[in-house]
Amino acid sequence: METDMKTLPLGRAFTLIEPGPLVLVTTNDGRKDNVMTITWTMVTGFSASFAITTGPWNHSYAALQETRECVIAVPTVDMIDIAIGVGTCSGRDTDKFDKFGLTPVKARHVRAPLISQCLANIECRVVDIIDRHSIVMLEGIAAYFDSSRKEKRTIHAVGDGTFIVDGRRLDRKDMMRDKLPGGL
Repeated sequence: METDMKTLPLGRAFTLIEPGPLVLVTTNDGRKDNVMTITWTMVTGFSASFAITTGPWNHSYAALQETRECVIAVPTVDMIDIAIGVGTCSGRDTDKFDKFGLTPVKARHVRAPLISQCLANIECRVVDIIDRHSIVMLEGIAAYFDSSRKEKRTIHAVGDGTFIVDGRRLDRKDMMRDKLPGGL
């Protein structure tokens, strides 16, 4: 059987299995708020348990290590240029909230702020940092969703400077009811 498949460099294989949506992660180091763009996120079960990839190369990483808390803010496709801008400068020398017109909103359980322009915000505590893999494990403690927001499509990073936008939803709840842990 012939195929048109070409060899892909193994170092690019991650671009084939795109994880969860691009998110903005806010922190507060006790002095100031900061925000970073994270393109690798993952839900780690049927609960509010998440993983993000980051490390010492991100200015916010020190705040994550010290405070053990953050907010995951979910931007929508209309915010793609803001998300990329946030991810291409450093909070070390830039007030990203001011530069990108983001509105911080006081969270209820953590010092890191919510972002009012985002579709959703999840207050989180850091439960583990796996240095070997640059993974930060988070447990959600409160979540907020702006149902009045017209744009609800999220952004997914492919990993090569291109992005995928969520499309329309396909409802198969009836087929899956009673088939998943905890039902639907």
